[in-house]
Amino acid sequence: MASLNSVKDALNRRRWKLRLDLYGYSRRWEDAVGAVARIFEVLVPIVAVGALVALALGIGFDRTAFDRRLIAAMLRSAQGIFAAGILFNLIFRTRLTLRSHSALKWASDILVLVTLLPWAYPRPEHPLIPVLDTVLYSRYFIYSVLGAYSVLELSFGVMKLVGKRTNPSLMMAGSFFFFILAGSLALMLPNCTYGPISYIDSLFVSTSAVCITGLTPLDLPSTFTPLGLLVIALMVQVGGLGVLTFTSFFAIFFSGRRSIYNQLMLRDFIYSKSMNALVPALLYILSFTLVVELGGAVLVYFSLPPEIGGDTPGRLMIAAFHSLSAFCNAGFSYIPEGMSNASLMAGNGNIYLVTSLLVFAGGIGFPNLVNFKELAAFWLRRLRPGGRREPRPVHIFDLNTRLVMRTTIFLFVFGAVAFFILEYNNTLAGMSLYDKIVQSIFNSLTPRSAGFASVNPAGFLNGTLVLVMLLMWIGGASQSLAGGIKVNTLAAVLLNLRAIVSGYSGIPALNRNLATSSVRRANAVVILSILSLGAYTFTILMLEPELSARGVVFECVSAIFTVGTSLGITPALGAVSKGVLCSAMFLGRVGIISLLCGFMGSRTDRSEYLPTDSIIIN
Repeated sequence: MASLNSVKDALNRRRWKLRLDLYGYSRRWEDAVGAVARIFEVLVPIVAVGALVALALGIGFDRTAFDRRLIAAMLRSAQGIFAAGILFNLIFRTRLTLRSHSALKWASDILVLVTLLPWAYPRPEHPLIPVLDTVLYSRYFIYSVLGAYSVLELSFGVMKLVGKRTNPSLMMAGSFFFFILAGSLALMLPNCTYGPISYIDSLFVSTSAVCITGLTPLDLPSTFTPLGLLVIALMVQVGGLGVLTFTSFFAIFFSGRRSIYNQLMLRDFIYSKSMNALVPALLYILSFTLVVELGGAVLVYFSLPPEIGGDTPGRLMIAAFHSLSAFCNAGFSYIPEGMSNASLMAGNGNIYLVTSLLVFAGGIGFPNLVNFKELAAFWLRRLRPGGRREPRPVHIFDLNTRLVMRTTIFLFVFGAVAFFILEYNNTLAGMSLYDKIVQSIFNSLTPRSAGFASVNPAGFLNGTLVLVMLLMWIGGASQSLAGGIKVNTLAAVLLNLRAIVSGYSGIPALNRNLATSSVRRANAVVILSILSLGAYTFTILMLEPELSARGVVFECVSAIFTVGTSLGITPALGAVSKGVLCSAMFLGRVGIISLLCGFMGSRTDRSEYLPTDSIIIN
């Protein structure tokens, strides 16, 4: 009996030892798989950057045979690493991959694996489907897939950083800085320009494009090729909508990975009212942008005089670029001599009205556009036959939308009437009454961020220059494509002023009481804008003493508030002054107060425990 028990004990010990050994092997296997997965998580984004660089070099240079072989080797290496990462996840992390991948992510992974076909199977002499054979074995197909996959992986990398609670302000500033640097290098590629340009000029144009300013020391039509124009257009589009909008779109719609923190931050970024409305709001913003830019391009195309653009492709290129630039409030123009072109000025004025409409649409603010969409959806549901009749909301428009629209309309009317009166016998002299009205409308809207100039600002009266700089300082709406301190800020400051003069304890605004935090932030924005304008003006005057103070002040206002209008001194600036203005455009686009808050971080607020006291304010 004792021997039988000893045998059972020995078997139990062996069984437990075997289980422990298997558990140990399993843990070591999981650790090994996890280590390799982390290597791929770091390696794939780096390789994606390398692939995009290789594609840029391939497009931007006239390549020799050696260059073509080197670029092809870089892309083949990226192709192999991408495919290895996909296969590793499919084989060793099957459950996680099946759970996290969306249909579109699966499609992108499959396309990368399809590009391996030429490696495994030589091109047949007599293919069954010639068209499919031509596509699959084309290097353009392979390079397009690798480029798209690289963009997607970089977008996932950005959203991972967001998920790790990276400071949003610093992250936004870093993304803008990255695209400015990448754009400046891309514009230096030989195929982007008709002749060599200095790096400081390339950096200046890149900063101006990403920060949607429009200041440039170079003439775009005579300096940049269609490829260079495409690079500038991409920078304007990314800089206008914001890097987070694009990366969030890719991360949400091309992957199943979207953490709660990602969605919370994106909701605050686009000012969506709820988590459920986040994806529809994002889709609406992107689709609205695309529809307006396409519609604007059509209208601009038919508004161009026959002598501008030459053949149809040239006119289409000008129309598409002009529409994008106007909606993004960038102020760049590929039309020779810009909006002051003699053929445009002698035309029927339609292009000025179309441009004004595009500038207005871009400067109204995405939260307000979402509010308009919600209103339109409500009325469509009410008008639908057989639909459930919803009760009418108490407030169709929220406070932000109502303040923005009222302030914007007032500034537009005031600016147009004032410009018409001041310049009637000056820069508008000799024009018909209709042309004077059109030019007054155009010059009331564009100074508020777009920066297009139809009449030379250097010829304005001093009173008109003050008016234009005031409009440049105010800008458009918050969370829009416009610059300036924003009309929301102006409205908050003026409402606070009225409340103080009237002796109110609160800050009434359209049957609401404006939050004190909004007014405090508005006051801070105004103070920082004045201080930064003074600092930059003083710096440029010290660096360029031979330039007129009138031109320098106007240039600094244009740079800090991302407008792009100039009195013509931009080409005369030295390299250091151009660098200083680059920093002004960067801070104006990112937001000085947002950047300062990002650097300061969250700190413990002990102010509520301190005794309250007063100071004398006259």
